[in-house]
Amino acid sequence: MSEQAWPVRLTVVPYVLLAVLAAVTVSIKRDEPASLVVDLVLCAVAALWILGMFTLRPAARERTAPMAVFVTGFVLIMAVLVIRDSWFGFLTPAGYFYAFSLLEWPSELFAIGAVAVVAGTAQAYDIPKDQVIGWLAYVAVVAVNVLGMCLAAWIGRKNDVLTQQRQDAMDQLTETNRRLEASLAENAALHDELVAQARDAGVHDERQRMAREIHDTLAQGLTGIVTQLQAAERAADWRRHVTAAVGLARESLTEARRSVHALRPQPLQAGSLSDAIADVVRRWSALHGIAVQLATTGTPRVLTPEAESALLRATQEALANVGKYAQATRVGVTLSYLEKEVALDVRDDGVGFDPSRCTGPGTDAGAGGFGLVAMRQRIEGLNGTLEIESEPGAGTAISAAVPIPGAGVPA
Repeated sequence: MSEQAWPVRLTVVPYVLLAVLAAVTVSIKRDEPASLVVDLVLCAVAALWILGMFTLRPAARERTAPMAVFVTGFVLIMAVLVIRDSWFGFLTPAGYFYAFSLLEWPSELFAIGAVAVVAGTAQAYDIPKDQVIGWLAYVAVVAVNVLGMCLAAWIGRKNDVLTQQRQDAMDQLTETNRRLEASLAENAALHDELVAQARDAGVHDERQRMAREIHDTLAQGLTGIVTQLQAAERAADWRRHVTAAVGLARESLTEARRSVHALRPQPLQAGSLSDAIADVVRRWSALHGIAVQLATTGTPRVLTPEAESALLRATQEALANVGKYAQATRVGVTLSYLEKEVALDVRDDGVGFDPSRCTGPGTDAGAGGFGLVAMRQRIEGLNGTLEIESEPGAGTAISAAVPIPGAGVPA
């Protein structure tokens, strides 16, 4: 029951009913002063009981035990009044109000049944009870009141339960919607963060790719041109070195254009991977005057363009390092088509180096380490492996392997 309905049904109405019924009693029993006094005393007791147990104790209205005592006492007083005078049956609505409003289920049902017995007694007051038929009629009237009011209470209880269930469902739905909105907002923020991270990662990857392309094409080509021009300054047959420098410049220009257009490496456009590596080996050997032993083993397999590009770039980088640093007299290049992978091995008998200084954390790319780092990034980016074996004075061996599509990752 709402807070606005409390004064009307539970605070005012019982007093009004008692006052009206007391006035009726006075008008009816004015010739019976003794009986009238008893009835008025009982009305006063009822009013004082309501005043002391309910009206002046608002804090106790929400507590089951005090209200159960209050309703029980009120029903007993009302029963005495009805037994004395049947018109006090009109006080039973106040009893129903209290039972429905102040007690919890199932105590509410017992209180309603008790009030219904009082109401039925008032209604059957004039039925003669000196015979069995009279008692049966009395019981029937009481039973109708009890069953009817208890059924009404049970239906009301069911409606309250359904209403509470609907309210709980609405509250749960509201909470679910709130959580969903919060989750959507969080997901949107996470999506924006992931998009930003993906964009940054894409920019970083593209910078790494362009750095590798520039190193593998322009940087190596320009290095070769500078080497040839420096040799031309000291050699009597300078034309040969100038011609080689011009050739390197043209190749570097072609590779630069290819990088700009994101095409496959220029040598791969002419044929297979083994042919492209053979062409790189031939040109490098002619440029540096060092014999290279090239071997291809196994049955050629189909690789992705990225894998072929990575192996070709590894060949170029390894040979470029040999030409710049190794002081080698012999070089061997082997391309092996295995069951699950394609392996490239480049070996030389040069001065060697400490691999950890060029490939470990903190590598200084300006000191010549970027080529090996770029090579490792290319190979490992394809789920491949790169191994570098070298030590000062013992030559160098570089082995790169990439998996063959559909053959699984090598164990």
